[in-house]
Amino acid sequence: MTRDNYVLLPSGVLAFGKSLKKQNVDERVQSWHKNITDIAFFLILAGSQTAEIEGISAAGSSAASRRYTAVADAELLLKGPNFPKRWPLPPLPAGISPALISFVASNFLKIKPTIISAGLLQTPPFPYVSLESPDIGPARCLSSGNAMERTRVRLLLDGGFKIGRKLKSSLLITECVPGGTSTAFAVLSGLGINVNGLISGSHRTPPSELKKQLVRDGLQAAKLKENPSSVDLMSAVGDPFQPIAVGLLMGAIESRQEILLGGGCQMLAVLALALNEIEAESRAEFVGKILIGTTAWLVDESLSSAGNRHTFVHLMNHVANHFKVNFLGLASGYRFKDSKQKVLRDYEIGYVKEGVGAGALSLLAQIKGLTQKEMIERCDIEVDNLIRSNNEKIVEGFK
Repeated sequence: MTRDNYVLLPSGVLAFGKSLKKQNVDERVQSWHKNITDIAFFLILAGSQTAEIEGISAAGSSAASRRYTAVADAELLLKGPNFPKRWPLPPLPAGISPALISFVASNFLKIKPTIISAGLLQTPPFPYVSLESPDIGPARCLSSGNAMERTRVRLLLDGGFKIGRKLKSSLLITECVPGGTSTAFAVLSGLGINVNGLISGSHRTPPSELKKQLVRDGLQAAKLKENPSSVDLMSAVGDPFQPIAVGLLMGAIESRQEILLGGGCQMLAVLALALNEIEAESRAEFVGKILIGTTAWLVDESLSSAGNRHTFVHLMNHVANHFKVNFLGLASGYRFKDSKQKVLRDYEIGYVKEGVGAGALSLLAQIKGLTQKEMIERCDIEVDNLIRSNNEKIVEGFK
């Protein structure tokens, strides 16, 4: 079924983007279907003091809890609800961590991520890759205009590039970075792209004015030159996830791999930062191997401040227009309105929406044949398992 710039694929996955061509979509989806069990799957965990600003993020109901959100989400994705974990999920205002959705989807696909950690306050209690000294800690708040040293950004960028350049299979990049939509807002703005009213987040109603003020303060304090480099932008107002992901992306392109960026505006920011470093005549070829993968909840979101429906699609096309290229996006078609669990039905009213690769992993599961009914049943069971787990504390009101 085709409508405007949307194509509903037979699997139930939604394809969207500027100049969408169904034949191209079918070819790209078939390529991922063939290689799903043989992909390089990375989850990047990163810390930023931006997340400690009151009201900036719902990825944990307090600044203290958001300090361990990333490591707790990764533990849930790796181990599932039934196994004891070092870090409990932080309490949320509503909903449940998208890591539970990611666990169900990745368990069905029989794939596990390689974890890359940067800027966390905790030592992850599971195997992980570190590209810098673990003592460096989180990036400074973006409002400082001096989030990271340039040497740190270059180290993370180079480390990600070396990993990407050695890949022999398609690449899936996912993330968990509390406060990351704010740093995405900041670098996109620093590139000269007006994204006011187009940036979502974990809140049901994103704190747009707060984010706008932080970005304004950070860019003013940074005193960047006109047309700044991506390294300068990330150093000024970014977070550790961004240079790692940009490096991975550019290395994977050099090794001629297909790439799925699992997330929303944070992945668009990564793509924009990469395109900023590429000659204009090479950009169309560069994006030809890249897909954005997210959830239907994010794609369906309509921020009132944007004045239009499907805000994320508008944002994606807006960024593509800036670089005079076309992006292609896919969204999982799974919905939770028939779930038995209130924390899952909360997704249907605008809570959480995306994170920890939930959209990308879900759409791969959908392409592989996991039906809507089966996905709901599996997620319902895992929520019950999580409730029964003695070492987990999550939001009240599951039933």
